[in-house]
Amino acid sequence: MARKIVWSFEAAADIEALANYISRDSAFYAAAFVQEILDVSRSLNEFSERGRVVPEFGDPNIRELFVRGYRLIYSIEEYRIVLLGLVHGKRDLKSLWENEKRK
Repeated sequence: MARKIVWSFEAAADIEALANYISRDSAFYAAAFVQEILDVSRSLNEFSERGRVVPEFGDPNIRELFVRGYRLIYSIEEYRIVLLGLVHGKRDLKSLWENEKRK
């Protein structure tokens, strides 16, 4: 079943911040990486359960896919996929989520 892909405000801010950071060195690489993330996110409408369960949360509906060194975190709902965040794989996800009061 195809689900609608929805970007949360926080996830959109994450990808924008990452693009701005990379573009300091190369606008080309920033655009290419953002495109790669968007392509991966679009594929979730058909294959949403292919990502692993986020270990920090232990909820089977909160999953992640790795895009290079970043964790694309999303929630599976009945009719949609909500992208919750894009976090570098070396960051402490649980602390980050608590500090930013993310759901």
